Amino acid sequence: MAKVALLIGVSEYETGLDGLPSAVNDVTAIQQVLTNPDMGDFVDAAVTVLQNPSRQAMEDAIYHLFANRQKDDLVLLYFSGHGVVDDGGEFYFASRFTRKEQGRLVPTTAVAARSVRDWMEQSKSQCKVIILDSCFSGAFAKGVKAKDSGSVNPERFLGGKGTAILTASTSTQYALTQEGFDLSVYTHYLVEGIRTGGADRDDDGFISVEELHDYANSKVKEAAPAMTPEFYPVKEGYKILLAKSPKDDPTLKYRKQVGQRVYQGRFSIPARRLLNSLRLQLKLSPEVAEAIEAEVLQPYREYQRKLQEYEQTLVEALQAENPLSQRTLNDLKDYQLHLALLDEDVIPIANKLLGESLVIAFEEPSLIPPPSSFLSSPPSNLTKSFEFEVVIVNSQGKEQSREQKRAEYFADDLGNGMTLDMVAIPGGSFQMGSNESDDEKPIHPVTIEPFFMGKYPVTQAQYEAIVGTNPSNFKGAKRPVEQISWEEAVEFCTQLSQKTGKPYRLPSEAEWEYACRAGTKTPFYFGETITPDLLILPMPKGEGILEESTSEPSKALTKRPY
Repeated sequence: MAKVALLIGVSEYETGLDGLPSAVNDVTAIQQVLTNPDMGDFVDAAVTVLQNPSRQAMEDAIYHLFANRQKDDLVLLYFSGHGVVDDGGEFYFASRFTRKEQGRLVPTTAVAARSVRDWMEQSKSQCKVIILDSCFSGAFAKGVKAKDSGSVNPERFLGGKGTAILTASTSTQYALTQEGFDLSVYTHYLVEGIRTGGADRDDDGFISVEELHDYANSKVKEAAPAMTPEFYPVKEGYKILLAKSPKDDPTLKYRKQVGQRVYQGRFSIPARRLLNSLRLQLKLSPEVAEAIEAEVLQPYREYQRKLQEYEQTLVEALQAENPLSQRTLNDLKDYQLHLALLDEDVIPIANKLLGESLVIAFEEPSLIPPPSSFLSSPPSNLTKSFEFEVVIVNSQGKEQSREQKRAEYFADDLGNGMTLDMVAIPGGSFQMGSNESDDEKPIHPVTIEPFFMGKYPVTQAQYEAIVGTNPSNFKGAKRPVEQISWEEAVEFCTQLSQKTGKPYRLPSEAEWEYACRAGTKTPFYFGETITPDLLILPMPKGEGILEESTSEPSKALTKRPY
């Protein structure tokens, strides 16, 4: 059994691609932990490093990495640099001389992912690990296949057989560097997880690729919430053991306790005393303990620094112009992305400085982008209320309770007797995310400030009253507008703001989920399951979203408030 690795870092590029100074540092740091006999335990001669190579040099090295391997060899490919996606969605590894012409990739100057995937599939090795710290790196995993050509038992040496792909971002995201880091964000935490042993989640003395991903993913999301590292195991690739950890090291024991005791960057009084006692028991000096705590707390402190930086930027922008122009709002959104902050991170800041928000709902959840404008004060005509019925069902769909609820709203005048009902959504907190999907990990608390949300999806009549056109395929004045893009939805909000004098925007993902959950924790706000009776009800003609009858003359979709 052999362990071989190819580490590629590209920092320098032709015009059209920004330089990435951290990339060559990344490969050096990865090389150090891999070749350390107490960590990766790779033989020095088995680790090849390429810095700023040409496309041909990259292709040759990647081809030979996978060629002529034995079944029980562990093969590792690491790449830090620009990832480029062409018009067809195919991923390319950018080389030192990769270039674009008229904004489009010249494919002969970069290494195509499909070639790398072919060489991977042709390789006899049944233990392959691919780590990509680049933009759009999630696109590489498309089409990766498993290969099983024998009865070798790599579990004995490596924990599992298969392929594991770790990426710094999804197929549509940018990977990020971070101020104050010599390494890219993702690689920084990969290296930290191996160097400190913190990635050994089960304390068995070994770090699997799944454990390494989980560690880096949690740290990245804490420091840069908008980044979404992904993990694509094929067969039992998640079990592959990549490094050793010093499971009996007192500094590792202290580090893990610090990670378990900290909450939102602070220790409770009992937690602080437990840590002090543990430090003495492990015979660690105050200086060593303080250094460990600082490293564990670093992602949270970085997150807080970004929030403060965003708030200061918004304060200065408001001092320069108030209200903010659409151009400034767009620049502010780009700055939010630069800081890798989510909408739910910045909305409380904006609401604090500008007041409550008005948000507009469209029919398709995929058209729910970040906020584009804010309301400086709540409307003065919030004088109406309406009642609605809430039914709760059990896991079999049987009704358990039924009660009347009341909510406040105001009606904004769109002209010609047409109004837009906006419902008051009280502020609060809820648990967002899921541990069942890598895209949604980890479950985390989110606090939402009060806002107003459209009672119903925007209708075709409302859309046409503001924009002047109706692009919908399924025409009907009271039907939801469809066939509109994200940009068109934002433009609707902009024109609506100009017409009413109240800044409108689209809801953030967190606001949407918070409103839909309505304070519940079940899969649906009405209980554990869904039945046709909860969706389709008899309704007098003309009172619902669908004015015309459906295929069943006695039934039509009921118009439900959010």
